[in-house]
Amino acid sequence: MKQIPIALQMYTLRNEFEKDFTGTLQKVAELGYEGVELAGYGGLTAKELKKKLDQLELRVASSHIPLTDLRSDVSKVIHYQLELGSKYIVCPYLLPEERTEEHYIQLVDDLNSFGERCSDEGITLCYHNHEFELTTLSNGKTALDTILSETNPDWVKAEFDIYWLTYAGENPVEWLKRYHDRTPLVHLKDMTRDGERFFAELGAGGVDIASVLDYGVHHDVNWWIVEQDESRISPFDSVRMSLEYLRHHKI
Repeated sequence: MKQIPIALQMYTLRNEFEKDFTGTLQKVAELGYEGVELAGYGGLTAKELKKKLDQLELRVASSHIPLTDLRSDVSKVIHYQLELGSKYIVCPYLLPEERTEEHYIQLVDDLNSFGERCSDEGITLCYHNHEFELTTLSNGKTALDTILSETNPDWVKAEFDIYWLTYAGENPVEWLKRYHDRTPLVHLKDMTRDGERFFAELGAGGVDIASVLDYGVHHDVNWWIVEQDESRISPFDSVRMSLEYLRHHKI
């Protein structure tokens, strides 16, 4: 059984990052995470950031890059990632005004273009979902299915977020099966069992995490990425508890 490394999406610690970027990275390493998924660089150059990460023995699992940055200068984005040694760039989010059929059509074209550029440089472009991509379009398919079925599978992969799939009434494992050769990154999140369906530490909620983990180790998942958008306790305690859950399950 393969061992899939565990990274932390640094958006979870965004407030801590603003206060002490490198100190927060150090605490993540001390907790035992093997990598980070970046959501900002703390004002550091790629060389400076790589040096710090190497000192902490943290790998870059991937980087969340806003679509506006990709559209304005994809070459600059790719160059920074190459200097970091990162293998994945993730398109993380669409603004509310971009969630229309017209914009999804443009998004497909953009992802194919950016994905080809990334592929030429040895980097993989992924698309990260929320719940709004699970709405059905006029073609009878969800926006997420449309994005993935109409982009080149060699250039554009998926980073499925199991919380948001579950939130939308979907089965995350079914999505992993449907796109079994396009899921190198998976966001692990849990959800409270009450009506609020708030973000929860892994193992503390109702998302079927065990089935996702079992499927991933036998297929093409390369990184598990822990993220908790918001927490009712200290974010450091949240990410520690989630890592302990995964370690307990011997992944």
